[in-house]
Formats: sequence, structure tokens, C-alpha cells
Amino acid sequence: MYVQNANAPARKPVTMPGLRAMKAEGRRIVMLTAYDYSFAWQLDVAGVDIALVGDSLGMVVQGHSSTLPVTLDHMVYHTAAVARGLSASLLVTDLPFMSDRDVPHALEAGARLVGEGGAAMVKIEGASPHILEVIHALTERVIPVCAHLGLTPQSVHKFGGFRIQGREQEAAERLLAEAKAVEAAGADLLVLEGIPASLGERITKAVGIPTIGIGAGPHCDGQVLVLQDMLGITPGKRPKFSKDFLAGRDSVAAAIAAYAEDVRSGAFPAPEHCFS
Repeated sequence: MYVQNANAPARKPVTMPGLRAMKAEGRRIVMLTAYDYSFAWQLDVAGVDIALVGDSLGMVVQGHSSTLPVTLDHMVYHTAAVARGLSASLLVTDLPFMSDRDVPHALEAGARLVGEGGAAMVKIEGASPHILEVIHALTERVIPVCAHLGLTPQSVHKFGGFRIQGREQEAAERLLAEAKAVEAAGADLLVLEGIPASLGERITKAVGIPTIGIGAGPHCDGQVLVLQDMLGITPGKRPKFSKDFLAGRDSVAAAIAAYAEDVRSGAFPAPEHCFS
């Protein structure tokens, strides 16, 4: 699967057990989105631990106002392109909207993303009973799962927009319970998006699987950003939790390297990138 990037510096491929070891040892995990071969190659060379083919491509690549129009065929196509640029970074891909509506559809989607696309893991949003059933079914059939809680973009209409989640005590306790539930269902990784930093810390301490934050504070086991946000090239206002790492640097490679260094050192996210 990871054989195309012959010019990348030699390093051991990132694995799920390796990510758990990083959590146990307190080494922060670096995750970044990629949607094509060239940027995937840049991530791999920079030593990024996880490349995420997010359905965020619907917004930053296709120009939609949400992730909802992205199809499974789109995700398979972009995943395969990214896979050809990687030699060591772990490849994770989103299950697009409604591909997780029941177990049969989720299994078909997961099989395509892994078999045709070359993904090592699929990401799924939410923790409703049927999502927990889907997580269990996928992992039982050796398709690793990354769960995604908090501000889940596929629920944008239910939330009434891209709103921070878990600020009220009841909502925070529910998210904490959901984090434990997705771990119990078999998830190996957990993305936490758009929640108070204090809740990100609570959840990270409460689960045994690594947590990856995006607007979830500095205490998660790792961080992820949308590549275009991190490079400052997304049209419109940049999210509060992001930072333009290309500013003051002369190349994309330097920006990605700076992002990776700041995540690993704990310099990013800073207080101004967090929610309370």
C-alpha cells in the first residue's frame, strides 16, 4: 500500500499500536488533511503521522458550503491519489454522508475505501446506537475505525450551523459518555472537534485510545487541521482553532514542518486557538 514515495526519508510506517504507544509515552500525534498525491507526498516527507482524506474536500476542494454533497466515489478517488504519495504516514479516510446509514452500506463503503482507495482506517461521525453498531461491525471485520465527536460537520443542519459543542454540563457529560462508548464499540482513534479545552482534556484522560483535537484544546494526544486552513489559502475567514503556518515562510514544505514541530512541542494550539 505505501510504496510510491521512494524519495521520502526512511522511517517506520505509522501503525495503530504505534499510535497507542505514543499516547502512553506522551508523544503528540501530528495529523493533517490531504486530498491529492502532491500534498500527500509533502506530508510524508515532513514526518506527519496521519494523513486524513476528509470529506472537508467538499468545501476546500469542490467549493460546497458543507461536506454533505461528497460521495463515496469522490472519497475513493481522493484516497487512492493520497495513498500513492505516502510511504509511512497512516492513511485515514472519512465515510461520507449517509454511507454509514446501516451496517451493510457502511461495510461496503469501508471495503471500498480500504480495498480500492488504500486507506488503513475509516472515520465515522457520531455515537448514536446505530453508529456504535456500525463501528463494531467494521472493527469485527478488521476495518479499523476512527470515531469523531463534538462538532460533527455532517450534522451541520441539526446543530444549526458549525457551533461549538459541549459547553453546557449536560452536553459535556453526554460527550464524555459517547467517547467511552465508541471506544467500547471498537474504535482505535478519536477525533474531537469544536469543544471546550477542559472537556478535551477530560475525555483524553478518560479513554485509552488516542484523541486528536481540532478546536479541542492542547491536552489531546494529537492535533489535526485542514491543510488549506493551515496554509492560509481557504477563502473567507479562517477558523479560530486554526493558524496560518505559511505566513513568514517560503514554502509549503516549511509550513508543514513548522506545524508538525509546534504540535509535537505543545506550542500549538495556543490559548487563542482554544474554546472555553
